[in-house]
Amino acid sequence: MELRGATVLVTGATGGIGRALAAALAERGGRVVLTGRRTDVLEPLAERLGGRAIKADLAERGAAERLLDEAGRVDVLVANAALPASGLLDDYTISEIDRALDVNLRAPIVMAKLAGAQMAGRGRGHLVFVSSLAGKTASGHASLYNATKFGMRGFALALREDLRPHGVGVSTVFPGFIRDAGMFADAGVTLPKGVGTRTSRDVARATVRAIEKNIAEIDVAPLGLRLGARLGGIAPVLSAAVQRRAGGQRVARGLAEGQRGKR
Repeated sequence: MELRGATVLVTGATGGIGRALAAALAERGGRVVLTGRRTDVLEPLAERLGGRAIKADLAERGAAERLLDEAGRVDVLVANAALPASGLLDDYTISEIDRALDVNLRAPIVMAKLAGAQMAGRGRGHLVFVSSLAGKTASGHASLYNATKFGMRGFALALREDLRPHGVGVSTVFPGFIRDAGMFADAGVTLPKGVGTRTSRDVARATVRAIEKNIAEIDVAPLGLRLGARLGGIAPVLSAAVQRRAGGQRVARGLAEGQRGKR
């Protein structure tokens, strides 16, 4: 997919990763349409990048449809918006569960349906889902978050096969711990010794690469975490035991506590 001259819709553009994505896509010549809930961040960013700003809260039913209507023609969709969903399931209200499912999974699916149909009709386009390594390996204190990210991975892989004959690419990006932006950075959790991180610019570069080369899946994490995610897919019980011994539950509890107010 050639980004130069393409209209690129980026959701969750007001967060640190979203801003890095928007800048990288604009640098490649994309005409960015940025969306989020905070207009005080969204509008100056869109003006600086020569793009458009559309306020949207994807937790609201109908918001995804209205967003696609207002955005108009979309050549590339980058579904980046997400809510924190760490913590024990028992700590969540039903409405908080609904919000996490709506923003993290339902909204990307609805937008992919609407934008993907238009792209398929033109025989050109690309859909990107910004997920997490939590979509490849489960961990304690993250059952709801794992559910949304595992679901996104399965959806994207199947949709990629469905849209392949129509000239539309589908990619999923799996960040690990991002030290300068996003949910991990906001929570202020200290990682066990030896566990590495990446930056929001790394996520943006990986996303551009996934679009331009039509890569199905791309991880943004040090080798150790990538291998851990692979172990989680092959031997989940063993992976859980390794995480416990490495202090994973302490990290998970810290993430949940640090993100509690953003559910």
